[in-house]
Amino acid sequence: MTSRERILKTIAGESVGHTPLMAWCFGFAPAPTLRWEKAGREVTHWYSLRLEHIHTLPAAWDLEDEFRRVLAWQSLGADDLLEVSVPWSTSPEVTWTDSQIPAGTGERGPVLVREYRTPAGLLRHAVRRTQEETGPGWVVQPDHVPLFEDLNLPRAVEHAVSSLADIPAVPYLYAPPDVAARERFAARVSALRPFAERHGVAVQAWSAFGMDAVVWLAGPERAVLMAMEQPQAFGALVDSVAATDFARTELALAEPGVDIVVERGWYSSTDFWSPRLFDRYVLPQVRELTTLTHRRGVRFADVMTTGVELLGPRLAEAGVDLLYFVGPVQDGLPPERARQLFGDCMAVAGGCSAITLTSRDRRAIRQEVEHALAAFAGAGGFILQPVDALFPDTPWAAVEALIEAWREAQ
Repeated sequence: MTSRERILKTIAGESVGHTPLMAWCFGFAPAPTLRWEKAGREVTHWYSLRLEHIHTLPAAWDLEDEFRRVLAWQSLGADDLLEVSVPWSTSPEVTWTDSQIPAGTGERGPVLVREYRTPAGLLRHAVRRTQEETGPGWVVQPDHVPLFEDLNLPRAVEHAVSSLADIPAVPYLYAPPDVAARERFAARVSALRPFAERHGVAVQAWSAFGMDAVVWLAGPERAVLMAMEQPQAFGALVDSVAATDFARTELALAEPGVDIVVERGWYSSTDFWSPRLFDRYVLPQVRELTTLTHRRGVRFADVMTTGVELLGPRLAEAGVDLLYFVGPVQDGLPPERARQLFGDCMAVAGGCSAITLTSRDRRAIRQEVEHALAAFAGAGGFILQPVDALFPDTPWAAVEALIEAWREAQ
């Protein structure tokens, strides 16, 4: 059975030879024996092309690196996915200028400003550049203000959507992929397809931002308040994001060889939205995407790291096939409860924690793995995966302990 077959069968709830183990990499430093050289330098940290359009990496990560990471995980007996991020476009009618406001007395750094001129008016996005020291492998703050970037949120001086008047400009900034973007994506998938077929690897396309984009644009506090106090305007913002998400997903599905499409959902949980607001603003868009995806015979995955017990069943009912990342530590959801909730209706990935790995406690790692595998024994529909990534501070010895416990508990 190939890795692709094992992952797709697991998502379908079918029995496979063993529970798959996967680990998403966000700057993870593997053992020296698993590294390679590129352009005369050692590749010391692993990433994913999922990050291509939303983060600035400390070193370039290209398709060849993606291939080498997959082969490295396969050499350890684990599974992996080839990941791609589906592009979007900005309207050619939009122009922008970048500027910088020097830091004042006692301030942590200068303020980076990007002003967009759109047919719907001027939009201003300002973020403080903190310039703190980061350790090797961590993503870095860019020298400009990207529209979408997690690092913007805690450093924001003025969010892109800072008033209701800014909402009409959003469709010009986050627009469906144009011809050039579509051609770039087609070329990317065409380039990875031979490797995927030769090595039996599934291809996963990240095609939708959902409420993550809404929070990036408006900031968490304003987004939640707008949803409660200006529902009509907030609905227009959500619909604008959803339209481009839908177009990006259509593009992902247009290319043969894509097996799974994923919507981000880190900012869709109960940390932000009540069940009532979730039902009103999140679920309708998820249903549209799952319907589109299933019509093309492809699996649909979503992300939620907290509030899974309350909101996860809603995602299953909306047609989600696989839910990343169901964790016993970050969300406090025991594996047996996850099986009870989702064992018959939706596959889940998770069951162990990156926090436990960082603790270097081999006994705790083994207990967590054994607990998860025992809870899902004979059930199918479960992928063991650290929640929610392996980071630069994840020790290689802890990952070795994870793999050892996984092998022995099968």
